[in-house]
Amino acid sequence: MDRLIYTALSGMDAAMNRQRAVANNLANVSTPGFRAEEFSVEPVTIKGEAMQTRSLAQGLVRGANMEGGTVTQTGQPLDIAVAGNALLALQAGDGSEVYSRRGDLNVSATGVLQNGDGLPVIGEAGPITLPTGSQISISDDGGIFLRDPATPEAPPEQIARIKLANPDGSAIVKDIDGFLRVPGGGILPADPTARVMTGAIEGSNVDTATTLVQMIEAQRSFEQRTKIISTAEDIDQAGARLMSLR
Repeated sequence: MDRLIYTALSGMDAAMNRQRAVANNLANVSTPGFRAEEFSVEPVTIKGEAMQTRSLAQGLVRGANMEGGTVTQTGQPLDIAVAGNALLALQAGDGSEVYSRRGDLNVSATGVLQNGDGLPVIGEAGPITLPTGSQISISDDGGIFLRDPATPEAPPEQIARIKLANPDGSAIVKDIDGFLRVPGGGILPADPTARVMTGAIEGSNVDTATTLVQMIEAQRSFEQRTKIISTAEDIDQAGARLMSLR
């Protein structure tokens, strides 16, 4: 009886965690560059006397689906869609380097180039800061060019280059804040061959129909395990009644 209840309870916990992951994916179906979280359940057998046969379920987000989303033309000069599997390098609130595919860039009131999440974009020499009042353009290799409106005939000047990181061969995880990181605080190397498409945005790679089906499956899984616990209670009560007849 103990094994039945705890196995069902761990399954309920895994189903709840799956629902959270699926709900997060649905909430970000319109977020540019979002990578869907991938969830899986693994059996966990408790070791020890009288516990060897108690097999529980552990469900966690194991990573992110790195397939590309649909690219949409916006015509905005600061919008970029990263080509291939390269990642845009950003500075997190704690100063660490994180990665994303979200390329809806803008310039803050203090001149910091940031993406739609409000995180500074990292260049070859750290976060990129731009002077106000200049016309900004981005080349296909991530170069940041400025043109002075007062001298429109002068060629634009490159002042920075966005760091486009190469994740090939490196371990990356999706953190609870939704950004990709290198475990242990490491950083990815810059990819000089990476390219971007300007005036375009890559959308989320969440498939709405598939994700809704996953939500229904998670809910049914939770309900099934609830019924198992109810059945275990009925069996326990029936056993108690039989014992009282002795």
